[in-house]
Amino acid sequence: MDIISKFTVGSEEGISDLIAIIDSSVYALHKEFVTEEEIKKYIHNEIDPRKMINDLNDLSNQLIMMYADQKPIGFSIIKSGSVHPGIPGGKRATEISFVILSEFDLPETRQSLWKKCRSAVSFTDIIWINILDHDPLADFLKESGFIAVSSSKAGPFQLPSHILELEINKG
Repeated sequence: MDIISKFTVGSEEGISDLIAIIDSSVYALHKEFVTEEEIKKYIHNEIDPRKMINDLNDLSNQLIMMYADQKPIGFSIIKSGSVHPGIPGGKRATEISFVILSEFDLPETRQSLWKKCRSAVSFTDIIWINILDHDPLADFLKESGFIAVSSSKAGPFQLPSHILELEINKG
């Protein structure tokens, strides 16, 4: 399997690949907690390609897409300057999302996406993510140095989650 993680612009093709992963991951992460009807309704009403293109063309946001044999299998969205209430004043914070389709959730895919994501956030003091408690990638992020700092709710259905932080530049 040829794995590559690369920066992608908010173009029609990039957004199409992103939406395909979001649709699959929303089902995978929520199917045991909410009805299929609720998931379909969310995807139909809330996944808006135009809004995504606008969000990704904001200069403080970056999209990294991961491909296996040229098929989209994961992504990370990096939002510079995004903070949560627990971030100390004066610290530069960057929020990330980190998604890999379950059938491709392997050590090499995790490392590929994390390595690219980590290289893109070297300018910040703290990386943070609000990740669902049952997300299989939560343990990987903790193994990569993230620490749970508070309980929260996340995702379209506000399920239990934790805010995880990784301090990059201590200062």
